[in-house]
Amino acid sequence: QVQVVESGGGLVQAGGSLRLSCAASGHDDMGWFRQAPGKERAFVAAISWSGGRISYAPSVKGRFTISRDNAKNTVYLQMNSLKSEDTAVYYCAAGTSRNLISGYDYWGQGTQVTVSS
Repeated sequence: QVQVVESGGGLVQAGGSLRLSCAASGHDDMGWFRQAPGKERAFVAAISWSGGRISYAPSVKGRFTISRDNAKNTVYLQMNSLKSEDTAVYYCAAGTSRNLISGYDYWGQGTQVTVSS
């Protein structure tokens, strides 16, 4: 069983930045997803175990950066130029994903990100 634990959420003003962290106990592809109130959970970004494959949702490309430190079993999501529409619960996921967008087996509990306008 892979343990997945997110941290780093909080309240930030529009235009500001936050960095989310996700610690996972396995050696997996890792993804970030988010769920806004009243909406379905949506893909945000993902990175393969080697770091050789990275994928972003169009809505965050150019503003968010995903990276990982395998020595620490940790994945990061640097979020810049935040907008009110980025407000959501952010979930980290781990697993073996053929396309980085789906197929994750393990999920964290989520961390709230709130962007005030």
